[in-house]
Amino acid sequence: MDTVEKRVHAFVRVKPTADFAQDMIKFGQDNKSIDIYLKKDAKQGVVNNRQTEWCFRLDGVLHNASQDLAYETIAAKLVSEALNGYNGTIMCYGQTGAGKTYTMTGTTADYRHRGIIPRAIQQVLKAAAHCIDRFLTIRVSYLEIYNETLCDLLATVASGGTGDVPLAVVDCPGGVYVKGLSVHTVNHEEDALNLLFEGETNRVIAEHALNKNSSRSHCIFTIYIECNFRVLSDVKSINSKINLIDLAGSERLSKTGSEGQVLKEATYINKSLSFLEQIVIALSDPRRDHVPFRQSKLTHVLKDSLGGNCNTVLVANICGEAVHVDETLSSLRFATRMKWITTEPVVNETCDTWWMVKTLEKEISYLKRELAMHDSLVNRSLVTYDPLTEIQIADIKSQVLKYLEGSIDEIDIVNMRQVQEVFRQFKHLVSQQEQEVEARLRSKYALIDKNDFAAIAAAQKAGLVDVDGHVVGDIDGQDLGTGSAHFSSKHGGKKMKPKKSKDQGRKEGIGTSSSGKEMDVFLQSKTQAITSTKDLDVKEGARSQDAANIDTQPSKLASLRDSQQLSSPPSKPAAFEQFKKECGSEINRIFKENKSILLARRKRSRAVAQRLNLMKQEMEGIKEALGAQRQERWQQGEYVDETGQIIIDEEEFLLIMKLKDLKKEYRSDYAELQDLKAEIQYCQQLVDQCRNKLVSEFEIWYNESFLIPKDVQDTLKPGGNIRPGMIPINRVLCLEQDVQDGFERMQEAMLPACPDSLSFYNAKMRAEQKHTYTRAMGSLEQMRRKPGLITATMRSKAPASLRVT
Repeated sequence: MDTVEKRVHAFVRVKPTADFAQDMIKFGQDNKSIDIYLKKDAKQGVVNNRQTEWCFRLDGVLHNASQDLAYETIAAKLVSEALNGYNGTIMCYGQTGAGKTYTMTGTTADYRHRGIIPRAIQQVLKAAAHCIDRFLTIRVSYLEIYNETLCDLLATVASGGTGDVPLAVVDCPGGVYVKGLSVHTVNHEEDALNLLFEGETNRVIAEHALNKNSSRSHCIFTIYIECNFRVLSDVKSINSKINLIDLAGSERLSKTGSEGQVLKEATYINKSLSFLEQIVIALSDPRRDHVPFRQSKLTHVLKDSLGGNCNTVLVANICGEAVHVDETLSSLRFATRMKWITTEPVVNETCDTWWMVKTLEKEISYLKRELAMHDSLVNRSLVTYDPLTEIQIADIKSQVLKYLEGSIDEIDIVNMRQVQEVFRQFKHLVSQQEQEVEARLRSKYALIDKNDFAAIAAAQKAGLVDVDGHVVGDIDGQDLGTGSAHFSSKHGGKKMKPKKSKDQGRKEGIGTSSSGKEMDVFLQSKTQAITSTKDLDVKEGARSQDAANIDTQPSKLASLRDSQQLSSPPSKPAAFEQFKKECGSEINRIFKENKSILLARRKRSRAVAQRLNLMKQEMEGIKEALGAQRQERWQQGEYVDETGQIIIDEEEFLLIMKLKDLKKEYRSDYAELQDLKAEIQYCQQLVDQCRNKLVSEFEIWYNESFLIPKDVQDTLKPGGNIRPGMIPINRVLCLEQDVQDGFERMQEAMLPACPDSLSFYNAKMRAEQKHTYTRAMGSLEQMRRKPGLITATMRSKAPASLRVT
């Protein structure tokens, strides 16, 4: 990207209105500038130096623009660059009621009025489906910032997320991310739109004088794109993300008349937007060294989007009425400041560590050859840079031993590998000597750690050590003559003579005192204490008892988990097999019959096609033979009868007749093949319909049998709190209207003109069904708490999944 494209792009979108102030707001001919004119206030007197004219130069002005034109102008290029590895951010800013949510999300009532987010989802997933040389993994998340609190709008969606972990903005070397925010993988446009609509239903909205559905929070919908190349899938990958931000609108309390909770929300909104403007002013000033991104949650989350590794686009939504001209000027000033911010977008490419290792190994090999050539030029041919061999290591070990014995005064050093090996041999020898001393001591004494207070207490209880840490002089009636062994404060160790029998005392004699000297030296290097092995039995018994208690706890937990698993619903595969044998046996039988017919038709079709290929090959051979005979006849001369007809021999005549019969048979078999293809297509449609019907009925049966609470099941059974006829027993319906009928009418009107809208409307239908199901469950729960009858009007038709042909 060049220097101009590295700046933040700013566009203005004007909300359509019948009271547009044409004398105050004027647009340039190139649709890239907007002029504001204000009349001078006569009340200020003759001398009035207040500015009355402003001219703002932007990247584009959208006035009376459709959603299609707005997306192509604002977002299409940014989304395309995100597919190539560049991060992107689109942010809508403006006063309340100016159309920010309409620009970003649009409406679900009409497919043509969808906003930037649904269109970006469609563009990304279409590119992922049609990409040949790359494999794209798409994930989405939806974050809400309400009153300086981070909320996950998709937390209600079942996933392997973080659950109830509080959200927090975290800085890392790769950028800023929200810890605890759930991220959902999507494979189809319908899945992503369903998550979008689910998040929209969880947003906080309120009503005030300027907007009946005012957003009371900032929302960030993020699309994560992970691209792996099919050729080098294990070597290199590209990661990017698109942040689609719908900011809450700034409010003037004198115009909105907010009170209570709405007033509190407006205070938080205006405060966060003020911090955002301070960040923009700091980033546009090259002399500022510090940018206070941590002033608010919003600015902290947008740290990468403002002045970082990102392509950023701002959409300033303004109102065209004269009464809102002050807010319009404020939004245009903010957009102008945003244009001065520069970003440094780069492709986010990551390489596999194994591939990097191989590349570095090649470079190391090249550098070794370079060093070898340099050493040969300076007559240092004996130097090697390869790892040491076993012979070289043994030679170094021999030199170290000779050096310690004093046979040699120095060790020859050639390279760094040899220096490292010399130190390694020294370390190995010291460790070996320590192990030998410890082994000799362990053969005569029992060593315990200085911090093992239980063992020390056991020794004191046995009378081997007094309270001050001194050894008792007379053990087992013998005076050992070793007085008191001091307690080392430096190493924290205790020294005690072991408890021995009389025979052992006589046999050891002087050797005992020598062992004591060795032990004194050993305790100076080891922070351990010595006691008799007999007194360790108490400590070992306590440890074994503790271990037994610990071992019993996992078994209790395991039994608790098993009891919980027994109460959980069965797995869907097992339940599906049960369903096919019981409630879905008839559908399963029809499905198997249709599938067997389909397999028979396919088998017959393959046989006919094979026969046609053989006949075609045979006809080609006959044609070649006839051509050869005609060529031979033409060379030898042709014979004609009295009427001028060419006379042919019997062999050629038989070939012609055989070719004629084969052509006739070929046409008959070809017609049969066409009929079989039509039958296969029809049978395949029947099989698909049966399969979809079987799966949909299974889902309904599974949800009603295992997922609906027991009390609700009892309510829906005959004789429950709901009388028969009010709510069908095998469905939980909407209590207000039949959504299915409205959806079918919408589909008939919209799908023929735009087939791409299928995913949009299916996602909308799923979101509405879930919403109505939740409301129905809430009503049933209220009814359970307060028994009575539901007085809402009901429709007899249940909303079900739509069959598209």
